[in-house]
Amino acid sequence: MTDPRSNSLFLYVQNLLGIGHLRRAAAVAQAAAAAGFEVHFVSGGMPVPHLDIGAAKLHQLPPVRAADTLFKVLEDENGRQIDDAWKAARRDRLLALFEEIRPSILFTELFPFGRRQMRFELLPLLDLAKEASWKPKIVSSMRDILVTKPRPDRNREIVETVDRYYDLVLVHGDEDVISLADTFPMYDELTPPVRYTGYVLNPIDTGNGKGDGEGEILVSAGGGAVGGSFMTELARLRPDLPFADRTWRFVTGPHMPEEAAREIESHAGPGVIVERSRPDLAALIARAYLSISQAGYNTLAEILTAGTASVVIPFEGGVETEQRVRADLLARRGRLAVVPEGALTLDTLSAAMETAVAARDRGVAGVDLDGAAGTAHILNGLLEQA
Repeated sequence: MTDPRSNSLFLYVQNLLGIGHLRRAAAVAQAAAAAGFEVHFVSGGMPVPHLDIGAAKLHQLPPVRAADTLFKVLEDENGRQIDDAWKAARRDRLLALFEEIRPSILFTELFPFGRRQMRFELLPLLDLAKEASWKPKIVSSMRDILVTKPRPDRNREIVETVDRYYDLVLVHGDEDVISLADTFPMYDELTPPVRYTGYVLNPIDTGNGKGDGEGEILVSAGGGAVGGSFMTELARLRPDLPFADRTWRFVTGPHMPEEAAREIESHAGPGVIVERSRPDLAALIARAYLSISQAGYNTLAEILTAGTASVVIPFEGGVETEQRVRADLLARRGRLAVVPEGALTLDTLSAAMETAVAARDRGVAGVDLDGAAGTAHILNGLLEQA
């Protein structure tokens, strides 16, 4: 049994559609372990190949995912909609794990600002932590931008949950780029302190030397779950786009539906490479002549670090707004060229590609990209306050 006075971290993360939350949490886990924490990485989503959590210990819960971009229906790894019995079994497994580990910090990624679908297990977990005799600290973390909740009662629910259970709220972003107050309308009613960690990057070698992908046009979609449409259109348009004489590499992502991946492959002629997954995607971005991608948190952080000329096509499906907001904010501070998803044409994309390459030497305004280490530092400080 773990000593509850030790600096043990129980990091809960639930990816439902893409892999951005999981990759960000993995980077935090690595940094926390390097800072001396005993990290227990508790994942509730579909397993992702090549996920590096460093010295952390992985605890894989029975996986669940969203059936579509509306996130209203959850299904297990076999595509069956989960029921109350499934929820109860997973909840009991999560609570037993918490009592076995007895962590000094409970860290819930995104909840309660998101992942409302997981209240069936997270509210009992928070009750257990709040009543625990060893008094663990309770921390919520989130990305830089929240998807705005249209219903005031949902925002009120978030505030009440934070104020009831949490000691600290961490925002994995840079307040000089965007504040939580800009996307959460009840920010002023939060009682616990809010700290900004900086943007969290996965500690991957960005490959400053020559190698695979040097000088290519790189098209990527993160995990790929929602990237099929824009990547298929790019593959179709490629022969008529600028820089068509260069090698083009499409990295579809491990979660892209097979039908979409096959359609992209059908457009692959000479000078076109199609790959499902690359664990060294950050290195490919750094070596590329031009990156074309969606505007997910991890991808844009890697682009900013690499300094590669970039065009982003933000995902705006379902209830998602954060990619467009992030893309527009960062475009005003650096070299990103933005093409709205609904305005993707040969002309708009061609113009954006030319603009991005022409601005490649302009530089990027200062953005804090040391968020993983910043998170570990803040967590150590929280324990010292006990």
